[in-house]
Amino acid sequence: MMSRPIYSVGDRWFGRVNAILLTIFALCALYPIVYVTSLSMSSGEAGSSGQVWLWPVEWTLAAHQHVVKNSLFWISYANTFFYTVTGTLTSLALVIPAAYALSKARLRGRRVIGFFIAFTMWFHAGMIPFYLNLRDLDLLDSRWGIVIAFALNAFNVILMRNFFESVSPTFEEAARIDGANDFQILWKVYIPLAKPAIATVALLCAIARWNGYFWSMVLLKTEDKIPLQVFLKKTVIEVNITESVAGAISQQPYSLETITGAIIVLSIIPVLIVYPMIQKYFTKGVTLGGIKE
Repeated sequence: MMSRPIYSVGDRWFGRVNAILLTIFALCALYPIVYVTSLSMSSGEAGSSGQVWLWPVEWTLAAHQHVVKNSLFWISYANTFFYTVTGTLTSLALVIPAAYALSKARLRGRRVIGFFIAFTMWFHAGMIPFYLNLRDLDLLDSRWGIVIAFALNAFNVILMRNFFESVSPTFEEAARIDGANDFQILWKVYIPLAKPAIATVALLCAIARWNGYFWSMVLLKTEDKIPLQVFLKKTVIEVNITESVAGAISQQPYSLETITGAIIVLSIIPVLIVYPMIQKYFTKGVTLGGIKE
């Protein structure tokens, strides 16, 4: 019969303090979501006067109904899905081969190439040269400009390379004995083994694409091409409400505050649905990506 482990008084108190701190951190992370959701389901008067802090006040879905009736909202939503899905697949198509090549000691100049890739994490040319480069490549106000310009991230390459380096070389040796080349080894051996790391990189890329705001605002000028985050900015920040418009809004069951909350809530629904499904891969991928033999 197995005996229970003996914990000292210090161990028990350490566990209790950790549980309390983690609970506080979890509540701090959860509260903004609860607040925005409650705000979006409150009346316009309650939202603009600051009466909402936890639960909806004068519960209504008028703000949500107003948002979903806006055709530009759905266009920007579709654009966000396009940038996220296409951008993530493009990033994986570049990150995986690059990481596989850098994980092989037989690659000439591997350390130099790796250094220059890591160098971009610390230093970059700057916003203006980057913008001018995209302008010269005719990628301004282009959907593919958003996809291609941000397709490769140095951190993702290093993370995937570290995982590939942790794979035992016996797998590759066995595949080469069977006559496989590098492309076959990557596709049939490394990629199946790297599913946790690939899921991690895919999640990082997807979140970055979904939340992409600044460069989409700078590079895209046509409203039919803007993503959801830029639509939110145009709806809330750039709207100069005159007294007549303010009077018209005050007569409605919604306000700018509740509309803002509704857009935010509707924009995070896909993330809340997808993330729990791949959370285990994310945790495992980060752990495995840091292991090197």
